[in-house]
Amino acid sequence: MSELAITKSNFKTEVTESDRTVLLDFWAPWCGPCRMQGPVLASFADMHPEIKVGKVNVDEEQELAMNFRVMSIPMLAVFKNGKLVNQTIGLQSIEGLENLIK
Repeated sequence: MSELAITKSNFKTEVTESDRTVLLDFWAPWCGPCRMQGPVLASFADMHPEIKVGKVNVDEEQELAMNFRVMSIPMLAVFKNGKLVNQTIGLQSIEGLENLIK
């Protein structure tokens, strides 16, 4: 999986206007559980090409993090038809991610 970095400038195009379900990982490079989530997310993305998977670096995209009230990371958020429909905090397994996007 090539990581899709989501920023304030591409959020509308990549998330709000996406015709696919989008799974966003709000993370930071210094966060241990976030680093552990990365490979799980990559495997999930490979298994589910119909889902767009993106990453939001909360250190670089503080405005996006504030908009979604990110208090703890990793925070995973699911968007369908441009709307936030589900979210969870903490390290998730592939099964956890599959339950999240249902």
